[in-house]
Amino acid sequence: MALIRLLQRKPDGEIVFREPTNGDVPAYAILSHTWGKEEVSFQDAEAGIGKGKARWEKIQFCAKQAAADGLQYFWVDTCCIDKRNAVELGAAINSMFRWYQNAARCYVYLSDVSKPDTGADDQRVWEEAFRKSRWFTRGWTLQELIAPRLVDFFSLEGERLESKLSLESEIYEITGIANKALRGDALSNFSIKERRSWAEHRNTTIEEDEAYCLIGIFDVSMVPNYGEKRDQAFRRLEDEIHRMYKGVDFEQFAVGLNLASFPEATQFVAREKELSKMHELLHGHSDRTCVVLYGLGGIGKTQLAIEYIRRHKEKYTAIFWLNANDRDSLKLSFRDVAQQVLKYHPSTRLLAGGDLDDLDQVVYAVKAWLDLQKNTRWLIIYDNYDNPKTPGNLDRSAVDVRQFLPRSDQGSIIITTRSSRVSQGRRVHVQKLLDVKEGLEILSNTSERKDIAEDPGAVELVKELDGLPLALSTASAYLEHVSITLSDYLRLYKASWLKLQTTSPQLESYEDRSLYTTWQITFDRIQQQNPASASLLKLWAYFDRQDVWFELLRHANSADDEWIRKLTKDELNFNEAVALLCSFGLADAERSLQQQFGSGGGCFSMLSGKSGLY
Repeated sequence: MALIRLLQRKPDGEIVFREPTNGDVPAYAILSHTWGKEEVSFQDAEAGIGKGKARWEKIQFCAKQAAADGLQYFWVDTCCIDKRNAVELGAAINSMFRWYQNAARCYVYLSDVSKPDTGADDQRVWEEAFRKSRWFTRGWTLQELIAPRLVDFFSLEGERLESKLSLESEIYEITGIANKALRGDALSNFSIKERRSWAEHRNTTIEEDEAYCLIGIFDVSMVPNYGEKRDQAFRRLEDEIHRMYKGVDFEQFAVGLNLASFPEATQFVAREKELSKMHELLHGHSDRTCVVLYGLGGIGKTQLAIEYIRRHKEKYTAIFWLNANDRDSLKLSFRDVAQQVLKYHPSTRLLAGGDLDDLDQVVYAVKAWLDLQKNTRWLIIYDNYDNPKTPGNLDRSAVDVRQFLPRSDQGSIIITTRSSRVSQGRRVHVQKLLDVKEGLEILSNTSERKDIAEDPGAVELVKELDGLPLALSTASAYLEHVSITLSDYLRLYKASWLKLQTTSPQLESYEDRSLYTTWQITFDRIQQQNPASASLLKLWAYFDRQDVWFELLRHANSADDEWIRKLTKDELNFNEAVALLCSFGLADAERSLQQQFGSGGGCFSMLSGKSGLY
């Protein structure tokens, strides 16, 4: 960051330059404004003739307000940069975001917003002019709004209006900038596309500045070259963004995104907490990062992975989607990857000339390509890894995903699975939607029924389906094709759940899986791994989601319940059976009740909404 030249207001009111030094920068205020005629330049201030300019009043305002806030130093862009010095100007442009970010206070002076001296603090008298202010249309003021922590808005008369924090809702409505960005969240948490959108309706006096004013927003560096024209400036900016996120050699490994290999994701609703956690775990690390999304079938793991890609695809040189349901599907997915790589890099030595029908060789070659030293910015999704080879899983078709992972410590991986026993990376538990509004959004989007938020039948149906995205989507698909009310569907649902599921239209976003088959697959896996777990689950359904514990079942003595006696022969058998149900997201340990029953009476609850399945 370049050294900053500050203005200093002396005790006698004189304003002088404090030349930049290598020492610590004192606390300072900073001005944000739109330029007009007769602004005070560096040369004017240096020659002592700035006071004769019409815009000297801005500098006086900033000095006075800084003093009121206990600050002796301040910065104004018109006169604190020697714009005749190309080196200094370039350094300032590349440092300006951080200068605003480091300021103790930022004062936004709105020359087109007046606050009449009525004696009343009424926002209505200036809000309309505030919303229409030219300041919100200028390119450079974007970073001046986002970067500083404390921002106060002032009228033409120098009267304080409100702060960025108190006007957050209005600013969002005017600019479309997310509240989290306004509050100081790291801009890397926002996609490149979203950050670009913040500047779409802003303009600059000099055409190249439309690109240069975004240097800080994307945290890149580039030398300004006035005269190169707008399009060339944006091309250079794009190159710097790619180098920043994808590496200097990104073109050597860049592969276009093949959307045909991705499942549809039309029912997604925002899971901001999970998306934020994924970004935290996957972004900004030099070594390999891996996130495991686990949860019940149909809970939205695949859609969550797709949404992450949609938001952050610009940060990766290549993104590949693999079907990890079984070994054969994985090998075929690797062949698709090989074909994608060859399409963009036909001379790739590791793949060119190879036999794409020799799937084992293809897997080896693709992994070797991913292991290349400078190929570090790829992302691979291993989807539907639902039958992992884990201790106790004797299924011969179980998959050991480690055989299909690149060996080098680089790149990023997302695994989606129903099993909580997958331990290849940092785990993110994808749970049911807790907000009724999100469930209503799925119902509305898929069924194309609008204004259902006030429909009591819709609200009751969402609650009955318990925040399960696949259940909500299945209901929506049925409602799209049948002219019945949501209350009528709820009545049918309660009367004949299975018939509704088997007759509902198939959902493209879940391939050929209906709600019934999705959970039937889970049940079959449980049956294979531990028949006692499956029997317990069926019995448990009759309890209508009531809690069960070891002591409750151990006294069963019916001749028809031999499996119960074996299950409760000792507590280890019981815990092992329930643990398998927990690993598939069908049950959970009820900690508070465990304490009531003591150490010998572990208590478990069936997760709400599952008892009707079995």
